[in-house]
Amino acid sequence: MVLDDLGSSLRGTLDTLRGKSRLSEEDIEEIVKEIQRSLLSADVDVSLVMALSDNIKERALEEEPPAGTPARDFVLRIVYEELVDLIGDSIELPLEEQTILLAGLQGSGKTTSAAKMAWWFSTKGLRPAVIQTDTFRPGAYDQAQEMAERAEVDFYGDPDGEDPVEIAREGLEATSEADVHIVDTAGRHALEDDLIAEIEQIEGVVEPDTSLLVLDAAIGQGAKEQAQQFDESIGIDGVVITKLDGTAKGGGALTAVDQTDSSIAFLGTGEEVQDVERFEPDGFISRLLGMGDLSQLAERVERAMEQTDIEEDDWDPEDMLQGQFTLNDMQKQMEAMNNMGPLDQVMDMIPGLGGGIKDQLPDDAMDVTQDRMRAFTVIMDSMTDAEKEYPKAIGASQIKRIARGSGTSEEQVRELLQQYKMMERTIKQFQGMGSEQEMQRMMKQMQQGGGGGGGGMGGMGPFG
Repeated sequence: MVLDDLGSSLRGTLDTLRGKSRLSEEDIEEIVKEIQRSLLSADVDVSLVMALSDNIKERALEEEPPAGTPARDFVLRIVYEELVDLIGDSIELPLEEQTILLAGLQGSGKTTSAAKMAWWFSTKGLRPAVIQTDTFRPGAYDQAQEMAERAEVDFYGDPDGEDPVEIAREGLEATSEADVHIVDTAGRHALEDDLIAEIEQIEGVVEPDTSLLVLDAAIGQGAKEQAQQFDESIGIDGVVITKLDGTAKGGGALTAVDQTDSSIAFLGTGEEVQDVERFEPDGFISRLLGMGDLSQLAERVERAMEQTDIEEDDWDPEDMLQGQFTLNDMQKQMEAMNNMGPLDQVMDMIPGLGGGIKDQLPDDAMDVTQDRMRAFTVIMDSMTDAEKEYPKAIGASQIKRIARGSGTSEEQVRELLQQYKMMERTIKQFQGMGSEQEMQRMMKQMQQGGGGGGGGMGGMGPFG
C-alpha cells in the first residue's frame, strides 16, 4: 500500500526508543529528525513537515508522560495525534439525496472513483447514478459505462455528444429518480484554461452539494499547485486519493488536504469497484503506525460474508464451533477472506499483525500467501463432496488423482491436507473452551506462536 514506506520508516524510528522509560532532549531531537526525513521522502510538503515536526518536538519536551508509560508509547501517541490533526476529520457525506462533482487531471482515476463511490452509496441503501461528461478523452464513455455496470448502478452519458455542459444537464434529468448523482468531468494532462472553464460551467449547471478533487497517490509535490487552482476555481470540499495499492510515496495527498483546508473523503485501494474505503483519519493513521484498524476490519468482514457465494442455510461460520470442521468449511472461510481484499491490507487492520510484523516479512510474502490460497481453492474444486466432508479418508491414490485433476503437484495437495489438520486442531481447542479464562489462555498461546499446533497465524488459516 502507498505510504507503507512512510509507515515503516516512522515505526522504525520509534522502535529506537524501546526499553527507555525517560526521554532526553537528544532523543527527541533525533526522533524529530527521523520523522522529518520520513515525511520528506514521502513527498509531504516541506512547510507542512516543519510545522508538524515542531509540534511533535514541543509536545514531547513540554508534556509529562503518564506514570509508567514507556517513552516509545508516549511519543507514538503524540505522533498519532498530530498526524490525525494534520489530516483533519473526514468530510461529511450524509446518506441522503445529493450531487457530487469530481474534478482532477487526466489519469488521476476520476472515472474509476465515480463508480466506486456509487457502489459504496448503493451498499448504504441509496440509489446512485454516475453521469459521464468527458468528451475529451477517447474511451471515457465506454470505461464509465463498463465500470457503472460492474458497480450495478445507474449511468448516463452520450458517446456522440460534444457539449459536456449539455450532457451534464441531460444526465440530471435522465437520472432524476436517483438519490445520489456523481458527475465525472474531463481531465487534461495539465491545468489548462479550457479545462478550468469547462468545469466551472458544469458546476454552474449541476450545482453540486460537494466538490471532490481526485488525486493519484503518486502525485508528489505537484499536488499543492493542483489543489490550489481547483480550489480557486470551483471550491474543493474534499479529496479522493486513488491507487493506494501501488508503490508510490503518497505524501502529496496530505499536502493537498492541507492546501485546500479540506479533508479526505474516500481512499481507492485496488482495481475492483469494491476496492474503496470511506476515509476515517484515526483508523488510517493507526494502520500507518502499525496499530491496526478494527472498525474498518469489521466492515470488511461483514461485507465479505455477504459476498461469499453461499445459501444462507448452507453454511454458518458458527457451525464450525459446534460440529465437525470439514474442507467445505475451510473453502468457505478462504472465499470470505478473498472477498475482504488483498491480504496485506487486511493484516494492516489487525493490531499487532500489520506494521512491525509486516516489516519483517519478505516483500513478496503476501503475494506468495495469496497464491497459495488460490492453489488450495483449485485443489478443493477437484475433490469429490465425500472427500471434502471427510478429508481424513483421502489416501495416496486419491492424492495422485486430485493433483492430476487440479494441475497441481501431489506435494501441494498434501500441504492442503496438512493445513486442514492444523486448522481442525485449532477449531477443536475453541470447541473445548468452557470459560472466559480458557479463551484468554488460548488467545495468549496463539499470540506467542502456539496456535494449537498450527504455529501462530498458520493455525488459524492457510497462511503457512
